[in-house]
Amino acid sequence: MLNTFEILLFGISGGRLEPEQRQRIEGCGAVVASKRHHELLHGLGIHWIAISPVEDMIFELAVALQSGDVAVLASGDPLFFGIGRTLIERFGVERVEIFPAISAVQLACARFKIPWDDLCLISLHGRSFDTLAGKILSQPKVMLFTDHRRSPNRIAADLLVLLEEYGDHERIERLHVRVAENLGWPDERLWEGNIEEAARQHFAPLNMMLIEQTAEENQAGADCVFGLQEDEICHSRGLITKDEVRAVILHRLRLPQSGVFWDIGGGSGSISVEAARLCPNLSVYVVEQKEESWNNIRANIVRYSLYNITLVRGQAPDVFPNLPDPDRIFIGGSRGLLAEIIAPCAQRLNQGGRLVVSAVLQNTAEQAPLLMSANGLEADARTISVTRERKEYGEDGEDSSLRLNPITIITGKK
Repeated sequence: MLNTFEILLFGISGGRLEPEQRQRIEGCGAVVASKRHHELLHGLGIHWIAISPVEDMIFELAVALQSGDVAVLASGDPLFFGIGRTLIERFGVERVEIFPAISAVQLACARFKIPWDDLCLISLHGRSFDTLAGKILSQPKVMLFTDHRRSPNRIAADLLVLLEEYGDHERIERLHVRVAENLGWPDERLWEGNIEEAARQHFAPLNMMLIEQTAEENQAGADCVFGLQEDEICHSRGLITKDEVRAVILHRLRLPQSGVFWDIGGGSGSISVEAARLCPNLSVYVVEQKEESWNNIRANIVRYSLYNITLVRGQAPDVFPNLPDPDRIFIGGSRGLLAEIIAPCAQRLNQGGRLVVSAVLQNTAEQAPLLMSANGLEADARTISVTRERKEYGEDGEDSSLRLNPITIITGKK
């Protein structure tokens, strides 16, 4: 006989069960709930399944579903960073009926009287904070779904450490934090203050965290997503990948929305700066050993709030063991160690990844594709020549042109 029992997924808001919800739950053979939500079921006498650990819950739910409907209680809207996705994936849409409540985001913003149509929403559940810090700091208004490992005070403290490391005291002053605890329950609490005060607070485990940045003065290039000009990127003595060449390199890299990108021999960091701005979820690692270049990269990170960039002081390939496996690699400088760098890069590069080398010297242009092929990569090379022409009109106007050195860009695909 076909089993037609269903999962009734109820969103709970305000710390109470509505009469209609209670009536439907009474007809179920079991209920999945957290300890706090289970307290709302006092007097029903229905078999209780703890909502976590999730895998254990799924197993018990499947068993209970053999003999009757099962109710699942979740906070707010179960399809918004909630258990709804997991239940649908495991049991199918035809077995799950959903009764959503107002979401925690809506409730928190209502309490603080803040519009939320322009919010960036980030869940920290099961995700590394290191990869999310850059995204948090790149947004004017961020709502965080915290977890037991990353409480609001821990998040605030980690952001402070990061910003102080780069000397970004101006941004520290511009960060404002709001935390809504135990929304809808009798012990609800609303807190707000600066990032330093937040780091010293203690918050209840059930919370929503809102981080806002007050507006900063407009600066050149801040409003564009791609196409920074050379004078908008801190560099020294003209040592920067030229605009036109940078555009081609980024095109050949075919950057993913997320993942890991190595920029070896970062120089001014112009490639990393453009990559980090284009892909806020991309973790960018810049390998550079020169103090002058290091300072320029730091200045660019602070200027554009690119905290998804990690500076790696040292030289390739010595620092590679300390880096996560990359999805994309760019080699802008090798100091005569091209063979020693390409071999481990090709080995560590994830399947489907790309390795791009820019070559000014003819020897590098000739050796790079051979080394890539020898290390199992499909290689191709393209040489570009750029002539910049400037025309000035008027009686005394003159035409001027500047021809840049040809650059060969070699791409290796895995």
